[in-house]
Amino acid sequence: MAKSNTILFIFILTSFSTLGLSAYNVVDFGARPDGQTDSADAFLKAWGMACRSREPSIVYIPQGNFYVSSALFWGPCKNSILVLIKGTIIATSSIGSSAIKWLEFQNVQGLTILGGTLDGRGQALWACKLAHRSCPLGSISLTISKSKNVLISGLKSLNSKLMHVSIQFSEDVTVRNSFMIAPIYSLNTDGVHIQQSTGVNVLMSVIKTGDDCISMKPGTSNVYINHIYCGPGHGISIGSLADSVNEPGVQNITVKSVVFDHTQNGFRIKTWGRPSNGFVKDVSFHNAIMRNVHNPIIVDQNYCPNAYNCPGHVNEILTLRFINLFD
Repeated sequence: MAKSNTILFIFILTSFSTLGLSAYNVVDFGARPDGQTDSADAFLKAWGMACRSREPSIVYIPQGNFYVSSALFWGPCKNSILVLIKGTIIATSSIGSSAIKWLEFQNVQGLTILGGTLDGRGQALWACKLAHRSCPLGSISLTISKSKNVLISGLKSLNSKLMHVSIQFSEDVTVRNSFMIAPIYSLNTDGVHIQQSTGVNVLMSVIKTGDDCISMKPGTSNVYINHIYCGPGHGISIGSLADSVNEPGVQNITVKSVVFDHTQNGFRIKTWGRPSNGFVKDVSFHNAIMRNVHNPIIVDQNYCPNAYNCPGHVNEILTLRFINLFD
C-alpha cells in the first residue's frame, strides 16, 4: 500500500502541474516542519486560498513534522479540494487543551484527504484518566462535519486523545486503506465514529484501539463496512442508544469480512435501559473471524458501563454469545 500511495502522490502532483491547476504548499504560507512551531495559521491560509479558487485545488503538506494546535477548515468552497499529506501532523501533548476537535473539515463538498500521518499524542491524557484524576475529555483527531462526498484514503492516525475519525451530520463519506492505532489501555479512542450521517463506507482498514473499532450512534444509516481488521478494542458497536426519549434510529447497516482479534466484543448493539423512540433495523453481519473474543455477538438493552448511576431497567436484557463464530 505504501508503494501504491507513493506512485499516486507523484501522479497527482504531475497531473496538477501539467494541467496548470492550483496547488498550495503549506510551507509557502509559513508552516515549518520542525515539530515545534505552530503551523495552524499557515494550514488555514493554504486552505483559504484553495477554497476560494474556482478550479480544483490541492493543499499540500510535504514531508516533515508539522505541529498544529487546532484547525477548523471551513466551507463551502468553490471547487473540489485534495488535501495531500506526505508528512506527519502533530497535536499538542498537553492534556490542558480545551478543543474537543483537533482537525475539523466542516461544510465541505468534494473533499479528498490522501495519505499522511496524524499523531494525536494522547499518552499524557490516557495516563491522567487511568489514574482517575480530573482530566479533560480530550480531542477528536479528525472530524468530518456537515459535509458531502468525502474520501479519506491511506491515512494513518496514531495515539488519538479521543476518537480517531468522527463523521457527523454528513453524507457519502468513505474511509479506506487506513490505519487507526492506539494502545489497548487508551480510553475512548474509537477508530471510526459515525453519527447523524448516511452513506458511509469503511473499507480495507486496520483498527487497533482501546475502544470501539467502529461505533455508530443515533441517526446513522446506509453504512457499509468491509474487510476490516479489528483488535484490540471493543469491536464494532451500534450505540449506545436511548440517550433521550426522542432520537433518530439506526438502519441499513451491513458489515462483511471482519477479523476480530483479542477484542472485548465482536458485533454489539447497546442501549440504555430507558424509554426511547429510537430503533435499530436492517442490520446484517457476514463472514466474521473471531480470535479470543469475549462476546462474539451481544445485544444489551440495559447498557450501563461500570454499573454506576444506571437508569431504570425497562427491557429484559438479551445477550447472544457464539463461541468461535465462523472461525
